Amino acid sequence: MPLLAVLVLGASPGEMGVLRAVQFTPELLALPVGVLVDRARRRPLLIGVDLLRALLLASIPVAALLGVLAMTQLYVVAVLIGALTVVFGVAYMAYLPVLVPTARLMDANSRLEVSRSAAHAAGPGLAGLIVQALSASAAILFDAVSFVLSAVCLWWIRQPEPEPMPKSAGHRWWSEIKEGLREVVQQPILRATTLSSMVWNFFSGGLLDAIYVLYLSRELHMSAGQIATVFTMSGVAGVAGAVVWTRIARRVGLGRSIIAGQVLACLGTLAVPFVDGSPEQATLILIGVILIIGFAMPMSFVGLGSLRQAYSPPHLIGRISASIRFLLIGVVPAGALLGGALGDAIGPRNALLVAGIGVLFTPLALVLSPVRSMRTL
Repeated sequence: MPLLAVLVLGASPGEMGVLRAVQFTPELLALPVGVLVDRARRRPLLIGVDLLRALLLASIPVAALLGVLAMTQLYVVAVLIGALTVVFGVAYMAYLPVLVPTARLMDANSRLEVSRSAAHAAGPGLAGLIVQALSASAAILFDAVSFVLSAVCLWWIRQPEPEPMPKSAGHRWWSEIKEGLREVVQQPILRATTLSSMVWNFFSGGLLDAIYVLYLSRELHMSAGQIATVFTMSGVAGVAGAVVWTRIARRVGLGRSIIAGQVLACLGTLAVPFVDGSPEQATLILIGVILIIGFAMPMSFVGLGSLRQAYSPPHLIGRISASIRFLLIGVVPAGALLGGALGDAIGPRNALLVAGIGVLFTPLALVLSPVRSMRTL
């Protein structure tokens, strides 16, 4: 959708910031979603959400075909898909520990990260080809089909899911929500991993991502194919990082490997606004930077995700996942709006420099916590 907004609708930096913000604003609904996930079976929720997201995305190419596509529709679709993604994300994190024992969580998350990174490697490249050969709206139609395929894959899972915990008599939603929030705040591992990710998400997921595509397109004059190539390289590096991450963690320790991955990713992010040259030169330099970031991030994603799942009591895991998601992605709209405003005020390159400096504080919470000395789950 950001590429569609830039290439087809001529979106401004401010509009790009709004688009990014409305996509993540529904994360504010994550807390009651956690209660829902703890009360329901997770697989039916995941399947239903996938099918609804497919329908919403399909509305964009239909509107483009009819000549009525506007930024307003992108905002509405982004909000609704964002809300459904909250349900999927919370249910997904709570469903995995049902399928594998705690001792295998790290390996399971590592394999899932491989599949995620592989999709990120293939998806943007395919999208770039579709955009150049057909249109940006056609690429979104393929995206809609991918959600249908996801629903089919989930339907194939046959492992029985335990009955949800029965609701206590007189237990209200807010009291159940507070249980999850309290655990995140009081448990040292959950608290440190959440604070660290909040810093990264504000400066990278919010501020930087809001104007990143615009920066590549208008400041560096890169084509859709070149932009897609950069994103593809991130996925390729992510596959490699996810494959070797568990080996690195076993050798140097879980905590140290997570912190090292974060430091490497932060330094790579800081280098982005210093890229310059012709579109071809900029593409090559960015590929080098993105390879570093893409390789480093799985060390953080897999490790932090496994820690949160391992340190969450089973009867609270939906609410804990929702609370963490609320805090992590809840900061993204603020970062996105700030990124759009800074992009308008000081230019995309300088706004990216602010983001690069901000992400350097990401590892601080982990360095000051018990995570630093942890060797295994």
